[in-house]
Amino acid sequence: MTTRVYLHIGLPKTATTYLQTILWGNRQSLEAQGVRLPGKVRPEHLWATRIIREDPAFEKFSEHRRSAWTRLRADIEAWPGASIVSHEFFSAASSEQAARMVADLAPAEVHLVVTGREPLGLFTASWQESIKNREIALMTDYSRTVAEEPWAVWNWRALDIRLVLERWAPHFAPEHVHVLPLPGPQAPRREIWDRFARLVGVDPESVDLTRSFPNASMGVVEAETLRRMNLHLEDFNSAIDRATYIRTFLADDRLVPRHGDPFWPEDERIEEIRERGRVAVDYIAAQGFDVIGDLDALLVPDALPPRRVPSSVTDTEVAEVAVWLAARMLHDVRDLRHERRRLNQLLEKSRAKEDPGLRVNLVRKFPALRPVLMRGRPVPPVPPP
Repeated sequence: MTTRVYLHIGLPKTATTYLQTILWGNRQSLEAQGVRLPGKVRPEHLWATRIIREDPAFEKFSEHRRSAWTRLRADIEAWPGASIVSHEFFSAASSEQAARMVADLAPAEVHLVVTGREPLGLFTASWQESIKNREIALMTDYSRTVAEEPWAVWNWRALDIRLVLERWAPHFAPEHVHVLPLPGPQAPRREIWDRFARLVGVDPESVDLTRSFPNASMGVVEAETLRRMNLHLEDFNSAIDRATYIRTFLADDRLVPRHGDPFWPEDERIEEIRERGRVAVDYIAAQGFDVIGDLDALLVPDALPPRRVPSSVTDTEVAEVAVWLAARMLHDVRDLRHERRRLNQLLEKSRAKEDPGLRVNLVRKFPALRPVLMRGRPVPPVPPP
């Protein structure tokens, strides 16, 4: 039976993808040191957040997904050492939902782990992350109020570390609440991993960090271009569509590499956000939590480098990016057709079509090939991961 559970609840945009990529890429090394990452696949932790937060949209999903938390709990209970549950969307849960989750993990000793960063950079990064998820709000309108719904992630509900801790921390002894501020921009990128690893009882040097990566940012014109495109992507509502086509294909693979101009919100929002940081630091200091790092790293710096604001983007700038993107996507379509032709030729030369198991694997890896593989015979359904 697991003796200890580290519940890493984010916040969003605080190196969570970086940490989770390291964890999932080094499961064997972690387990050799007595630390288990429960579940078979990474999305199970995401599904668990939707179960815990009682997301009404999740009811339409498969029983396999809706039972993810039950499977994770069984895996945790069967492991004799420590376990880590990690996903940033837990941060939006209500106090009652947090209490039920902690109770579900009894009798294990549960530790709360919260990664944080100064709120201006967090606000800016989260706005554009919401754009990558097909949101359309202008930055001037973004997160003006604190949402009441626990499924509202791109909002101060999940981004204000004080509000998150006020809901979660009462269910833990103060010494079991661990706050990890991100180190400053001049610190080595791996420093947050070193702190996290030592907390959970893992040798920081025992893992392969080569596959880890930070989430990169779009420039201000690129972000505004994608925001306007989202107005015309009404059918891209599923999580798979948003992740595959908007966040990865458009944003991360095409717009981010343009290295556009960084940006801030308007001055009025900066002052509001600066005050949130002050209040959060005072709250954390008064609670006696275990702070691993510099608490003042959660404050907005007094002096900020000049940056553009999204409202300064012109229609001409958006048109230039949109035209470039259309040309780039035309190249993508041509490359895809060439790749499909090449793969089709390979299939025709091989006996792949006569091997149902191989055809299933090819369909899973190359969904665009389904019509080719189906030619003349049905393809068995691809089992869920």
